[in-house]
Amino acid sequence: MSATPKLDPRRWKALLFIALAQLMIVLDATVVNIAMPSAQLDLGMSDNDRQWIITAYTLAFGGLLLLGGRVADLAGRKRALIAGLAGFAVASAIGGAAVNGEMLVAARALQGAFGALLAPSALALVTVTFTEPGERAKAFGIYSAVAGSGGAIGLLLGGALTQYLSWRWALYLSVPVAIIAGAGSMAMVCEPAQGRVSGGLDIPGALLSAAGLVLLVTAFASTESGGWTADGTAGLLIAALVLLAAFLLVEAKVRAPLLPLRVIAERNRGGVYLALLLAVISMFGLYLFLTYYLQIVKGFNPVVTGLAFLPMVVGLVIGSTQIAGRLLPRLAPRLLMGWGLAVAAVGMLLLTRLRVDSGYASLVMPAVILQGLGMGTAFVPAISLATAGVEPSDAGVASAMVTAVQQVGGAIGTVMLNVIAAGASTDYVNARPASAMTPRMLEVLQRQAMVHGFTRAIWWTVAALVLATVITFIFVNGGINV
Repeated sequence: MSATPKLDPRRWKALLFIALAQLMIVLDATVVNIAMPSAQLDLGMSDNDRQWIITAYTLAFGGLLLLGGRVADLAGRKRALIAGLAGFAVASAIGGAAVNGEMLVAARALQGAFGALLAPSALALVTVTFTEPGERAKAFGIYSAVAGSGGAIGLLLGGALTQYLSWRWALYLSVPVAIIAGAGSMAMVCEPAQGRVSGGLDIPGALLSAAGLVLLVTAFASTESGGWTADGTAGLLIAALVLLAAFLLVEAKVRAPLLPLRVIAERNRGGVYLALLLAVISMFGLYLFLTYYLQIVKGFNPVVTGLAFLPMVVGLVIGSTQIAGRLLPRLAPRLLMGWGLAVAAVGMLLLTRLRVDSGYASLVMPAVILQGLGMGTAFVPAISLATAGVEPSDAGVASAMVTAVQQVGGAIGTVMLNVIAAGASTDYVNARPASAMTPRMLEVLQRQAMVHGFTRAIWWTVAALVLATVITFIFVNGGINV
């Protein structure tokens, strides 16, 4: 008989603090997005410099994720979690106290570095703590609900903090959250003894993966200002692909690889990673375009914009905990994941009908509810499959891969969809002679062009979700015992 009760309340309390740590990371992204215009104005940053508030974090976080996952496997996930929380809190405090743009950008890069240690540690702890199928489904339901809804909650908090206090509190917010999560984790988290990696760190692999991911994100970021024909964009992309290919070659040869190729070679796990990449492109597209649509076209203030995303949060929680959390032990994971992605695609399909005068209750709210329900239902089996069946010693790096594909998908999706939308809006305006228009007519034209660009890009998110659904049904055969 097992010495540990099946429903040990200590483990479930630990899950709450682990999920809180993950929530802090997800919140930070959208909270800072909302606060960025105010920070730019207060610190006197130019439009070109402003993007580094986001890019510095993205580059550090995405570039160091695999290294962070392997460090967690080597040093212990609980230690890595607490170290990541402490570092993230310090970086957030520095960013909130920034006296110039350079200090804020440096703090954001530091946040990204500690986030790259924190995120895989949190997910790996859930993976190695909950191994019984019923418990695992419930645990991942809670974790996925927190991770999925954090972005929408961040929009609400970011709007409220920026409007009623200061943009600085969007960064200070992480400090008390990290303290609570860290104290709770120290008291409640008990990492299983098995699964610790022995041996050294794969330094060549770490350098190649970090450089390759940084160049990949930088290449896509450069298209936002200059398009795909911008000087250096093609070179950056080629260099990134060469470095990542070299990284895979190194991983196949070294004795203690940073990313054991067995982690991504398994059919189910590879399919899940690819489907997640495409799904996250869609989710970031939703956040991006609806935020602009509600604030610029509909005239919502930041707080009301955040409230407008709450139905999506409700959908995510229901999909994660009540649908996927309950059904995962009884249904094939690919059914939940595939049909969840299909429901999310229907939600995005509704948004292709978006117009300047579209009603929130009649169009936007049903779309975000479907998106939330679908993503919540799909993410639980996806994350469970992506981390199930791995050797305990690989839990950290498998978890890092989950976060890495989401991070890369978010970065690529935001840039690509923004470029598509901007190009479609420009074409819309150029096709209509503006010389005879009054200022009021020009204002209406600009709004129509903006919404036209949004809907054109949203069609691409629908295609991404449909492709993710097809990949799920083809590659994910449920062979991993979840």
